[in-house]
Amino acid sequence: MQIEFLGTGAGSPGKFRNVSSLALRLLDERNSVWLFDVGEGTQHQILSSTIRPRKIEKIFITHLHGDHIFGLPGLLSSRSFQGGTEPLDIYGPRGIRDFVNVSLKVSETRLAYKIRFHEFEPKFAGKIFEDNTFSVEVMPLEHRIASFGYRVTEHDHPGELQVDKLREMKIPSGPVYGKIKAGETVTLNDGRVINGQDFIGTAQKGRIVTILGDSRRTANALTLAKGADVLVHESTFAKGENKLARNYYHSTNIQAAEIADQAQVGLLLLNHISARYTGKLAYELEKQAKQVFANTKVVKDFDVIDIPFKK
Repeated sequence: MQIEFLGTGAGSPGKFRNVSSLALRLLDERNSVWLFDVGEGTQHQILSSTIRPRKIEKIFITHLHGDHIFGLPGLLSSRSFQGGTEPLDIYGPRGIRDFVNVSLKVSETRLAYKIRFHEFEPKFAGKIFEDNTFSVEVMPLEHRIASFGYRVTEHDHPGELQVDKLREMKIPSGPVYGKIKAGETVTLNDGRVINGQDFIGTAQKGRIVTILGDSRRTANALTLAKGADVLVHESTFAKGENKLARNYYHSTNIQAAEIADQAQVGLLLLNHISARYTGKLAYELEKQAKQVFANTKVVKDFDVIDIPFKK
């Protein structure tokens, strides 16, 4: 599991930061990629990565401001041109269906795949997806328009079969190993009764990633971030700019760090960086935040962050 940042800027594209988009790379887990927001130029950013549009399985939109959605029509079209035929799920606030459908209609774009829309109302909170590997929950944040945060939870991995232990007991390999791995109680040919549970290692705890849209400081951000391995939080403003942040419905780096500290997350990634903060000023944002939460990083375009299992 990895996060690749395709755009880390706020509002409009800059020379060094494109507008918002990130990819949750789940190639080992499910051979797919999930996108969170698709700002203008996202498909150009993808050209500088190893992501293939046909691998994009789901797109999650935090809110409908242009710097988070204007790249959608082009990306959807390219996915079709480049061999994408599998259905694509798009999750987001009410209105995302109209935006996509009108864009495709007026440009007479025909896709080689079906889009399944999952819209929610401004105050919706709850689980929007679950299968046997992941679940996704959403909660409203506080922005000028409806904005949401997502909590992606990987299901726990079952413990591995302790093959060395079986060999020590001279239990021959074969179909019986499958039954033991399933935790069944089996009777061997020599009459020994084996409880499969005794030969299964400790389950590996799944990872949690929280990705928040633009927002003022809000209690829901803390709820979504609780215990997450990684928290992606906007940092449009710097230390001491609380009033500006509130007036413009955004957050400061310190507010993001306070959420990370209170939620006891593993790593805080600050993005949605204003064009005012370039070079050393961006590192100053990180330095300030680290005074509150040490494991903080200000990300830049094309950063790839590995999310390891907890030991």
